Amino acid sequence: MADVVGKLWGFCHTLRHDGIGYTEYIEQITFLLFLKMADERDIDLPKGCSWSDLKRQSGTDLLDYYVDLLRKLGKTPGILGDIYAGAQSRFTKPASLKQLIASIDETEWTSLNVDVKAQAYEGLLEKAASEGKKGAGQYFTPRVLIQSIVRCMKPDPRAHREFTICDPGCGTGGFMVCAYEWLLEQTKGGALDRDLARRVKGGTFYGQEISEQPRRMALMNLYLHGIEPRIVLGDSIYDPPTSQRYDMILTNPPFGTKGANQAPERDDFTVRTSNKQLNFMQHILTLLKPGGRAAVVLPDNCLFADQAGEVFKILAEDCDLHTVLRLPRGTFSPYSQGVKANVVFFTKGYPAENVWIYDCRTNIPGVTKKDRPLTPAYFTEFEKCYGKDPNGKAKRKDSDSPEDRWRKFHISEVEERGFKLDSFKWLKDQDLEDSDELPEPEELVTDAISELETAVEELNAVLAALENGNGNTV
Repeated sequence: MADVVGKLWGFCHTLRHDGIGYTEYIEQITFLLFLKMADERDIDLPKGCSWSDLKRQSGTDLLDYYVDLLRKLGKTPGILGDIYAGAQSRFTKPASLKQLIASIDETEWTSLNVDVKAQAYEGLLEKAASEGKKGAGQYFTPRVLIQSIVRCMKPDPRAHREFTICDPGCGTGGFMVCAYEWLLEQTKGGALDRDLARRVKGGTFYGQEISEQPRRMALMNLYLHGIEPRIVLGDSIYDPPTSQRYDMILTNPPFGTKGANQAPERDDFTVRTSNKQLNFMQHILTLLKPGGRAAVVLPDNCLFADQAGEVFKILAEDCDLHTVLRLPRGTFSPYSQGVKANVVFFTKGYPAENVWIYDCRTNIPGVTKKDRPLTPAYFTEFEKCYGKDPNGKAKRKDSDSPEDRWRKFHISEVEERGFKLDSFKWLKDQDLEDSDELPEPEELVTDAISELETAVEELNAVLAALENGNGNTV
């Protein structure tokens, strides 16, 4: 797999001189890989769109031919049309396109086992995320973190015939891929009966993504795993939701405030806010079936923002908000070095009684790309503390963490603090006492920006209230 990734990635540096960025390069590989595998499997494609047809072209004719081919495929029904919808060629030099076609042609992709093909593609996505500072990092959640969440949540479609999993901000499909890989591991390589295999392939995985490029990558990513997901292109927050509800939601909503300048008009949202992540939480509450479970990655500001308490109060009333994992500093290194985040676990249908919080940040060396990369060891103790019950109902004890990182708080204590979960900090931060161990400047700047953005949001809410006649001027 490393050889395949290295070979394909090597051409990215050549194509950079052709003006093709990291994520654009992955997208072009997506288009060409699919054509190559369709050819190996004798899949019928529109006339003139086959791999052999493309290989025969050369010179400037190749560029024109490729543009027309993408346009034709984008109009094809089914997953093929979904992958190529709106597809555009980014090549300006025939030699660059010819070189990439030749490279892909050297490997018989369908002869590789599914995991190798998929891992090669995952490797390319991860490289794009880590090397492109403004590239796929915005769509890419570290696989080590996703795998830990999935092991806790146990997304098992064998639970019942209508079991569904959704990621309403799916990016490149990492959560769905890891959920499927977990199932393969549980079934010792995918020994599924015919009915289950059919359901898993086409009726279990759902998603939504606002941008065409990551949606396309997610479709291809899951296709390489033998899955045909239903991923809708659209805005999860501002588009009205369908009537479909899901058994499990695994997601990392987009961080930041871009595009969050106004509160969505949604009757199902109790709290009116422009905070994107808090709106995602309300959206998830709508999407979950009664008894449905969710694990959501949220930045710190979502736990202390002005309206966070309102949203989490509703969440705690409607759901068993049983677990919060405070993630290590640098979890999203290297592409979002300073972001501090958490994972919130809950089950819809009955109110919370106790909230267990695991502090995987205080006095733990931050994650870095080279010296301290994110590994499963960061989450080993948390998974043990979480227990085997995916609903958070396993027998739990504070003493499960020898370093006192695991504590239970009754919902009355949470209520006393205005449902601001960020306020529960019991470990003394030794880094703050040691000038040599202060957080990285990028982290300090990110913290400052986060607090300023929260303050601006709160001031905007006050201004809106005054303009609507709901506030009192002095």
